[in-house]
Amino acid sequence: MLKITKYGAIDIGSNAVRLLVANIIEDEDKEPQFKKSSLVRVPIRLGADAFVSGEISDGNIDRMVDAMNAFKLIMKVHGVSKYKACATSAMREASNGQAVVEKILKETEVEIDIIDGKKEAAIISSTDLSSLIKSDSTYLYVDVGGGSTEFTLFSKGKIVNSKSFKIGTVRLINNAKAENKAIFKKVQQWIEENTEDYKRISLIGSGGNINKLFKMSGRELGKPISYIYLNAQYQFLKKMSYRERISELSLNPDRADVIIPATKIYLSAMKWSGARKIFVPKIGLSDGIIKSLYFNKL
Repeated sequence: MLKITKYGAIDIGSNAVRLLVANIIEDEDKEPQFKKSSLVRVPIRLGADAFVSGEISDGNIDRMVDAMNAFKLIMKVHGVSKYKACATSAMREASNGQAVVEKILKETEVEIDIIDGKKEAAIISSTDLSSLIKSDSTYLYVDVGGGSTEFTLFSKGKIVNSKSFKIGTVRLINNAKAENKAIFKKVQQWIEENTEDYKRISLIGSGGNINKLFKMSGRELGKPISYIYLNAQYQFLKKMSYRERISELSLNPDRADVIIPATKIYLSAMKWSGARKIFVPKIGLSDGIIKSLYFNKL
């Protein structure tokens, strides 16, 4: 007997806030299928508050309240039966993060969980990578966000190690150069130490920026991007002004600046791990929340 239910996932990131509505299709003697029904993205850059002034501004708190009320209505229209809201790095670090969560709960009845980097990596890793991960191969999974980046090393289908670093796109834009250099050094050390015993590693990239870069490449889903192509694209984007990236490449204003530091993170991870290609399955935290909800892991 065929059963279709709808779940919702709210991902409150440092660069944007997203709502994913997914159909969960269950049929007898078959694995459940998870199909995206709707994805709404709102460019509320919480990281610009949290990483500079240390707290979420009143203006962005009001926008968050409006966004949660809007998301509730969208989920109601879709007939969502269960949902979960998770906030990451910006809300973790904001001094008023917990107060914002309480205000949103009071005004919208949306309960938000502020999750740590380890839990974020675990939720992202719960997404279905089986179609990509070959049982005899090694992969470094890199999820670049606005405030942090999660790295997970897979070998022979199992997680070897994972770590979250405070090296996100919004943070890199707002930090001093010396600070960025120091954190890149720590990431390099971790990647080199964890990948030195493996040969022929491939990257798996997730996050809005790598999804956009993949779309711009015109490749078919499932086909990887090479290091050479990604590096050429990085040099091309760097030569353009912020205005040109918006007017000539049709990038959203809140994507046109962060796409450069994001590309640098992916390229650096490829260089330090020795990977020559990166797969882009177009999955992220919101997909992981849906799966974790279904399997009762949240």
